[in-house]
Amino acid sequence: MVGIVIVSHSAKIAEGVRDLAAQMAGDGAKIIPAGGLESGEIGTDAVRIMEAIQKADSGDGVVVMVDMGSSILSTKTAMAMLPDEMKGRVKIADAPIVEGSMGAAVCASGNAGISEVISAAEEAKDMKKLQ
Repeated sequence: MVGIVIVSHSAKIAEGVRDLAAQMAGDGAKIIPAGGLESGEIGTDAVRIMEAIQKADSGDGVVVMVDMGSSILSTKTAMAMLPDEMKGRVKIADAPIVEGSMGAAVCASGNAGISEVISAAEEAKDMKKLQ
């Protein structure tokens, strides 16, 4: 099953998004939060993200959901630090972190492949909340 990592500058946001996504996807989804710094401060930590990616990976790939700015840079750094055999199966979704994570988690829980999980996350960019 494709794993999902939620990267936010805030540990609380990463954990909250994980909780929401897990509620939507059910018990099968492997969703790991990687938010904030070890000190509890706001920020992103490439080592923390790398460890979350490794924890989320079951061999089917990992989709990383990011909030903004340096979370992307930290995630790319984390990806570069991964063992070579993992590097090709980790992708960053270009999607809003909350809505995209919901779509990715539901899709991943249905045993979809990484391309489908990325697509489900990225469809959230076009979601209209009000008509």
